[in-house]
Amino acid sequence: MPENQRHGHFIAGETVQPSSGEYFDSLNPATGEVLYQAARGNAEDVARAVHAARRAFEDTRWRGLSQTRRGRLLRALGDVIAEHADELAHIETYDNGKLLREMRGQMAALPEYLYYYAGLADKIQGDVIPASDRRLLNYTLREPLGVVGAITPWNSPLTLTTSKLAPALCAGNTIVIKPSEYTSASVLRLAELAIEAGLPPGVVNVVTGFGAEAGQALVDHPDLTKISFTGSTQTGARIASAAASRFIGSTLELGGKSPNIVFADADLHNASMGVVAGIFAAAGQTCIAGSRVFVQKGVYDELLERVTARARSIRIGDPLADATELGPLAFAAQRDKVAGYVDLGREEGATVLVGGRATDAGLGGYFYEPTVLTDVTNDMRVVREEIFGPVAAVMPFDDEDDVVRLANDTDFGLAAGVWTSNLARAHRMAARLDAGTVWVNTYRAMSPMSPRQGFKNSGAGVEHGTETIRDYTRLKSVWINTDEDPMADPFVMRS
Repeated sequence: MPENQRHGHFIAGETVQPSSGEYFDSLNPATGEVLYQAARGNAEDVARAVHAARRAFEDTRWRGLSQTRRGRLLRALGDVIAEHADELAHIETYDNGKLLREMRGQMAALPEYLYYYAGLADKIQGDVIPASDRRLLNYTLREPLGVVGAITPWNSPLTLTTSKLAPALCAGNTIVIKPSEYTSASVLRLAELAIEAGLPPGVVNVVTGFGAEAGQALVDHPDLTKISFTGSTQTGARIASAAASRFIGSTLELGGKSPNIVFADADLHNASMGVVAGIFAAAGQTCIAGSRVFVQKGVYDELLERVTARARSIRIGDPLADATELGPLAFAAQRDKVAGYVDLGREEGATVLVGGRATDAGLGGYFYEPTVLTDVTNDMRVVREEIFGPVAAVMPFDDEDDVVRLANDTDFGLAAGVWTSNLARAHRMAARLDAGTVWVNTYRAMSPMSPRQGFKNSGAGVEHGTETIRDYTRLKSVWINTDEDPMADPFVMRS
């Protein structure tokens, strides 16, 4: 990636400069060096993008397409992404520090989102409703909403953007995306590829910038018909309130503090690898991170030994190198936040068994060691609040009732993991855990076909699967009178 490159917004199929003429630096988290500059968007830029999206929504080049042809465009976009997968993987690794090998895997899977919704595009249909009067025909239509706004995070920019873009376009909407200010480049490239795939200009637009400026302007724009957001619970609450005040829909994927539960009858090798993957993959920067690890007392010491041994051996370094297993945190403030929480844990009485230190890994970037905390209780802030870093809090439990109580004692409800060889227990736990996704003997498995929903403070609305179409369409009921006889006078009494 060329250094010190300037990126404008992408509006109506073209790169445009910010109305203010201002740009901001985006840094390489592995080195701390300036990678490029992105346009600092404001309300004027957002208004221009929403206007372009509205024009495209009303244009017959998009609105006049059959649902099948719209699906073909989504498939074409998937094909173009597949052709550029390695380029996109490199952009994201430079931009947010995730391992190149992980990003190659994500980019290889990304077209599947487009292919899935491409196939769904001409399956969006209404129903014929039985009427009490046979002379009346009542049917429903599912129509696109209009202009959808998407505000996306820095930890998996393209994957989380595509999870919003694909169903929005499948339903016939147009979209304005405000990516995180830390990771603008890959989303801008995605918008360019949408044009290459044949989508009409204005269907996909990107305004870069900061949340308080561009993001808030997008949420507040009167022509927006829906907002989809992935990020912090606090910001999500503000967006939900703003959307509700204007009677538009919102889909919110927010924070998590997910339990990863190991029973004594589990395969301990698999369970320990699942715990490591659940919290140390992506340096813990995932909303579904298994940050609360509960281990049944009979195997607590052995499981802890396995996890800590692997944590000590994790190779920290350049995310572009194949041998690296843990890359940097995405920006300096995030590293400092993680470090602050670990220090707080020490003050609360936790023992730092492994890790617990920031490092630059000899590269100058924002790294933090894989960290395991013990001697923690469910009331500590390091256990209750989302850290979003490679920090696992490990606690023992007695039995099913005990761990269900502990696992559900949280403000969040995004995901949970269960490790057991007992099939009946697996089903019991899946039913009792207060989480939108429950994995048994695996962790972080996902598919565009499988719906995701957060419970409690982890969000509202559904992403992935067919359920999303309800959130990206509006339902219209149509009544047709098929009786050709003259209508009776409504004020004349009939016997």
